[in-house]
Amino acid sequence: MSATGNKPSRSFAAAEIDYSNASGDDFEALSHDRVPVRSMTRGDLDGILAVDRGITGRDRTAYFKRKFAEAMEESGVRVSLVAEREGRVCGFIMARVEFGEFGSLEPEAVIDTIGVAASDGHKGVGSALLSQLMTNLQGLRVERVRTEVEWNHFGLLSFLDRMGFRPHRRLALRRGLG
Repeated sequence: MSATGNKPSRSFAAAEIDYSNASGDDFEALSHDRVPVRSMTRGDLDGILAVDRGITGRDRTAYFKRKFAEAMEESGVRVSLVAEREGRVCGFIMARVEFGEFGSLEPEAVIDTIGVAASDGHKGVGSALLSQLMTNLQGLRVERVRTEVEWNHFGLLSFLDRMGFRPHRRLALRRGLG
């Protein structure tokens, strides 16, 4: 059920759900009919780097090569996605599924990085990426998704809040070695 109380439309008497219904535009009624979203492939790295460079103003090639290798080669389940407009990558979400961590036995997805090209901001790209990711994860029977955000990254925090993310009771700790 969506945040507005709309239920996804059903196309058949059986329990098949029509995820293209845009009435609720949440994770059950996907935005991907307006923004094409697909699985990330090896050929997407340059597009992802261009989007990130436009967002951060920095060259983070080493970071993305490492994350890309993890997504393409080390993960048994590929869940990372890209959004496209006019044949170019306009957004991406890099995520992974962990099958038990920190004492938990249930599978949990982790969003490592999400980015939308500045020229495509506020056009449903981020929502489409998250909607498709959530649908894919439901199919894998993953029940939780977590991510970390810098406390002062207000735009991303606001977006994640609108998408239903909430603070968790788990506390992340860090210690410097210097």
